Amino acid sequence: MWCRGIRGATTVETNTRDEILSATRELLQNLVEANDFALDDVASAYFTTTPDVNAEFPAVAARQLGWNQVPLLCGHEMQVPDSLGRCIRVLLHVNTEKKAGEITHIYLRGAVGLRDPNKVPSIE
Repeated sequence: MWCRGIRGATTVETNTRDEILSATRELLQNLVEANDFALDDVASAYFTTTPDVNAEFPAVAARQLGWNQVPLLCGHEMQVPDSLGRCIRVLLHVNTEKKAGEITHIYLRGAVGLRDPNKVPSIE
């Protein structure tokens, strides 16, 4: 068994508590469904938000879903010019038998383009 990182991201239209919690719950539920893991398999979760998302901690949504024994942490993303705004990201550390290539990372709403390989600059 390995501890694998599982990434996900989503966006919110407005910086409100309800929208942050709803979007985060949706993201976490999609990650669990896509990767078929139990809560006991989650070692920890690290949430970040862009600085324009601060009306609530995304970790509260995890607690609402019953993630009461999972260590959770929240922070802010770097402020990179022209980067995606109103974004919530999560890095889950999950104990699994899956190989790295079998992990499904989930990007919802306005965050779908974050994993676009055409947007990653190459080093030449």
